Amino acid sequence: MLKLRHRIEFVIFQTLVCIVDCLSPRTSAWLAKCLASFIHFGLPRKWTRYQVSHGNLRRAFGDKYTDAEIEMIVYGMWVHLFRTVTEIVQGARKIHLHSYRRVIEFADFTRTNEAICSGRRVLMLGGHFGNWEIGTSLFGLWGFPMGIVAREMDNPYLHDWFRKQRELTGHRMLLKSGDYDEMIHLLEKGGNLGLLCDQDAGPRGVFVDFFGNPASTFKSIALLALEYDALIMVGYSIRKPDETGDMFWPRFEVGCEAVIDPRELKSVDPVGEITQQYTAALERAIRRAPEQYFWIHRRWKSEPRKRKNTEPNEQRLAG
Repeated sequence: MLKLRHRIEFVIFQTLVCIVDCLSPRTSAWLAKCLASFIHFGLPRKWTRYQVSHGNLRRAFGDKYTDAEIEMIVYGMWVHLFRTVTEIVQGARKIHLHSYRRVIEFADFTRTNEAICSGRRVLMLGGHFGNWEIGTSLFGLWGFPMGIVAREMDNPYLHDWFRKQRELTGHRMLLKSGDYDEMIHLLEKGGNLGLLCDQDAGPRGVFVDFFGNPASTFKSIALLALEYDALIMVGYSIRKPDETGDMFWPRFEVGCEAVIDPRELKSVDPVGEITQQYTAALERAIRRAPEQYFWIHRRWKSEPRKRKNTEPNEQRLAG
């Protein structure tokens, strides 16, 4: 029964993919706004987890934005997510080696070139921000393949579709849970990995500041960088405002926010320092276009463990 449901879901999905792939860029943008308006203004707030998004934005920015401005950022987030879906579907047809310059604008790409030409392993990090699929596909076009770490989807047919999309430009998709040995094998051979670095890591993660609040973050990225002497690149792909006139496709600013070299660390806690550095770099990128971040994600779900108060015991010992 479950297999039948998965097949039906995939048929519906493929039908929508065919429709979206036939749309013009301007129609795709209009459709994304319509769907976002329905989700944000038409559905009950508890269905869209509005309180989570609103709370995250207020926690991140304090009083910088009014409630009305936060409302529009959340709406913009939904528009961005639907546009990202259409861009993933159309990307294979629109972005290739001879057309990407019509779509991509580079911001200070010197550090990126130096990193990928260094001969060292590279861990390329991003977050649920901008169109993260655009950036990774671009490096595949340049002949810089990576192992793209992603979560396995519940529907195997959908999972296989997204795997093929990610591997069109030469990358290899690795499962976040289950393919750790293959990640290690790839790094041992001098390969590179692409990972998202903004998921909550639970109570056992390392807590670092993210928008001024402690956020649990996985230690594995820092540990891999230290073990394999890998450079860490924090990149972003921000959608730029639509231009007037004929629009070939949306334009993106692709850049490198930071390059972190484990050899340059002097901290007694290199894992914490690396994790804080790449988290801060992601935060700087998000501040440029907050409506393009996935605020519905419970980034601050885990709370740091509170230290037990040992002061009374210390006083008794002192007495």
